Amino acid sequence: MTNITQPSNSAASSQASTHRCVRVCQNRTCKKQGAAKVLEALANLPVPADVTVTASGCLGQCGNGPIVLVLPDMVWYSGVQANEVPLLVEQHLHCGERVKQMLYYRFHPQG
Repeated sequence: MTNITQPSNSAASSQASTHRCVRVCQNRTCKKQGAAKVLEALANLPVPADVTVTASGCLGQCGNGPIVLVLPDMVWYSGVQANEVPLLVEQHLHCGERVKQMLYYRFHPQG
């Protein structure tokens, strides 16, 4: 089972560069858009040992959620739905490749 830590309001991470953190916004708008189910889906999938899944406070991208931020990669995913989480885990967390169709255009305009 995945380690889910307490909510954080910071997008930056002070963790060592070998450790990755997946933050899932759990603020009002993202929650209305299904963020709780996205977090639950992440918690129920095996992720690499160097990854911690974290419930996050607002990441400042309201209306574009659910927002998922992978640190220290600084990869932002928007509109993530629970049924897309297995693809994100397999492609990004296990294989190190961004899921282009889920990238947040504001931070990754070229995909």
